[in-house]
Amino acid sequence: MNVLERHERILELLKENGRVEVKNLVELFDTSEVTVRADLRKLEKNNKLKRFHGGAQSLQSLPNSIENEREVKLERRYKINASAKERIAITAAKYVEAGNSVILDSGSTTHIVAEHIAEKGEIIAITNNLPAASALAEAPNTTLVICGGTYRVKTKSLHGTKAEQCLDGVSADILFIGADGIDPEKGITTFNDGYTISAVMASCAKKIIAVVDSTKMGRVGFNSVLGNDKIDILITDADCSDEYVEGFRAKGIEVVIA
Repeated sequence: MNVLERHERILELLKENGRVEVKNLVELFDTSEVTVRADLRKLEKNNKLKRFHGGAQSLQSLPNSIENEREVKLERRYKINASAKERIAITAAKYVEAGNSVILDSGSTTHIVAEHIAEKGEIIAITNNLPAASALAEAPNTTLVICGGTYRVKTKSLHGTKAEQCLDGVSADILFIGADGIDPEKGITTFNDGYTISAVMASCAKKIIAVVDSTKMGRVGFNSVLGNDKIDILITDADCSDEYVEGFRAKGIEVVIA
């Protein structure tokens, strides 16, 4: 099979399945990983696909327009892989015990986590995530702290120096953090400019739990939010490929499949 034939077959598979993995292409084409990765690089250069660690994804299957790398509005995020996010949130809430202090970053999945921990109550909750704050407002025996700052309409959250100052001197048991994109090499990244508070939150927490569904795997934004060395646990869904699971575990991260 020559180069053009391989490229045509890769594009056919992307159209059928939305994604391909290097290891499967190596077997299918009876060739080396070097050759397959070169094929994927060429196709990405021609704007035919988006590579990720261990494979590639069709542009149409990405959760937002990869050509523009635009940030997805919060309302749309809830609809992307909704059932997986619910399972991830239920699993995440099990890590919270009565008396814990919990920080929740912005995002749709962290909001759903807040809804589930609100059912239990008995915590101290700190957040810049207004939907999460609303969910926690009536939680039983719960102290709610909202980080004041500049409001970002796309994420319905508060950011900036004032919001970060609210975290001065805070020591929390757990931080729940979502992601626009996460990669075994690059860690958590984002396409927006309201990201610096996440690192401040991480510096305040004893345990950092990333709640990230499989559609975010391999996406790399232009702003670095948090390195993999800071993440203790990654909760994701069963559609996360073995390549990613093993990639994160190789970085010392406990990967939990919800």
